[in-house]
Amino acid sequence: MSGNHHDEGHTVAGWTGCAVAVVGTSVAGVGMCLGSAAWIWLGLGVVGLSVLVTWGLHLAGWGKPPGIRPVAERGMWVRDRGARAGHPACVGCRLAGRGRGRGRSVSTVVVVSAQGVQGPDAASGSAPSAPASSESVV
Repeated sequence: MSGNHHDEGHTVAGWTGCAVAVVGTSVAGVGMCLGSAAWIWLGLGVVGLSVLVTWGLHLAGWGKPPGIRPVAERGMWVRDRGARAGHPACVGCRLAGRGRGRGRSVSTVVVVSAQGVQGPDAASGSAPSAPASSESVV
């Protein structure tokens, strides 16, 4: 089946996070059988840890970006070289503060009053289009 190339996302981050989550749910299950709240909370804590482990490995380049990767980059042990800069559509990268410089708009506030324009455009004398009130914020 060499004609079918599926990007199923088999990565070090994915498998490691899954393994840690399985251990956590197993510990919580043992806690359920024993009737021990401490074991249940310990297991749920390990499941929470699995999220952080997966996220950390993704940021280190052992995960995959959103979407389908090129065929040459689909191997389990292929590291993602673009992870350090951040992936544009990745929530995990955004939470880590990566990939924010792409497509971000900058807005400015200009105050138009009876005295004239006050703000970044005051030196050029060009007034932005604003309602004709005595004072408004654009």
